[in-house]
Amino acid sequence: MSNIVAIVGRPNVGKSTLYNRLTESRKAIVDDMSGVTRDRHYGMAEWTDKTFTVIDTGGYVAHSDDIFEAAIREQVLIAIEEASVILFMVDVTTGITDLDDEIADILRRSKKPVFVVANKVDNNNLRNDAAIFYSFGLGEIYLISSMTGSGTGELLDDVIKHFTHEPEAENNLPKYAIVGRPNVGKSSLINALIGKERNIVTPIAGTTRDSIHIYYNQFGHEFMLIDTAGLRKKTKVKENIEFYSVMRTIKALEEADVVILMIDAQDGIESQDINIFHLAEKNKKGVVLLVNKWDLIEKNNKTAKVFEDQIKEKLAPFTDIPIVFTSVTEKQRIFKALEAASHVYANKLKKIPTSKLNEVLLPLIESFPPPSIKGKYVKIKYITQINGASPMFAFFCNLPQYIREPYKRFLENKLREHFDFTGVPVQIFFRQK
Repeated sequence: MSNIVAIVGRPNVGKSTLYNRLTESRKAIVDDMSGVTRDRHYGMAEWTDKTFTVIDTGGYVAHSDDIFEAAIREQVLIAIEEASVILFMVDVTTGITDLDDEIADILRRSKKPVFVVANKVDNNNLRNDAAIFYSFGLGEIYLISSMTGSGTGELLDDVIKHFTHEPEAENNLPKYAIVGRPNVGKSSLINALIGKERNIVTPIAGTTRDSIHIYYNQFGHEFMLIDTAGLRKKTKVKENIEFYSVMRTIKALEEADVVILMIDAQDGIESQDINIFHLAEKNKKGVVLLVNKWDLIEKNNKTAKVFEDQIKEKLAPFTDIPIVFTSVTEKQRIFKALEAASHVYANKLKKIPTSKLNEVLLPLIESFPPPSIKGKYVKIKYITQINGASPMFAFFCNLPQYIREPYKRFLENKLREHFDFTGVPVQIFFRQK
């Protein structure tokens, strides 16, 4: 279910501050992960049980005057095309500038829900000044202070009313999305899989979003492929490739069950790849990592192993994922990638009987119990799997609050070791018993 909220506006109106505030409840979780870069401009937010992706468009503009305003216009157009809801941010202390007017003009022509957010309203005098923004003709003005957070609750209450609840796709086939940075070989992979036999491929014009779902059924594999490559309607403006590909990737990722993340062997894994990986993990998606253009790398007997270890170091702590080395142009191991995806999909749906869980894990816990804290001993009594879109386990114990992260990781490793959850995020909860 893909709901994307894009924050647009000219520079220095407070887009990043609002972005940080919306995603901050998650920030602690996100930034504590080792190896996560800080230059992300998209993240998860949550409001009254609704989860959505927020994009701060400000991070995607080259700061040079000549192309600056064109780049902002281009972004607003991309946001209109891709986002579910648009927050148009203005600054009450500077009033309306020419660029604000121009952005408002583009937004008026869009069919998307637009919220005018007047920022820096820190006292009552400024509240009256905000009335000027009604002249945009974009409806209600939301007064906020992104520094203190005042007004953001009312804004979010109204924003989530516009989220779409699209019916689930009719078929229950697994959905795989091929994602990665531009030019890493996504289109070539899709062409290699589908081959020239276009007759077995039915492009199903996807739902309201315009990503294409391709039905694939050959060589014993049957699934829907979410194709986001090469779907750009050419606009007159120059393409803002990075921003565009991020928007597309997030959409594809939210629709998929398993994300096939392609990286270029020559570049290695870059910060944007790591961000996408962690976003997939947080969205509880299965992940397969595809290292493409492997044929172009000088080999020695250790190359693949060394490369794999370097990747896992950057992705820690979630490193139990299949890594497939391919060359799409040479058609090397592309079906191995499909096998890995279908294996990960099966792992995502896997249910372990309670009796089996307890039989395997309780003796391990017995011989390596949680460390005592303040003289208190934690006793884990039994374990059961909870129903969810990805594997979730409840460990019932006397003092759940005393179990620390390292022990949680130990239990996760044991689950993975004995039951094979490769490629899938596993959640563990401790419940009072």
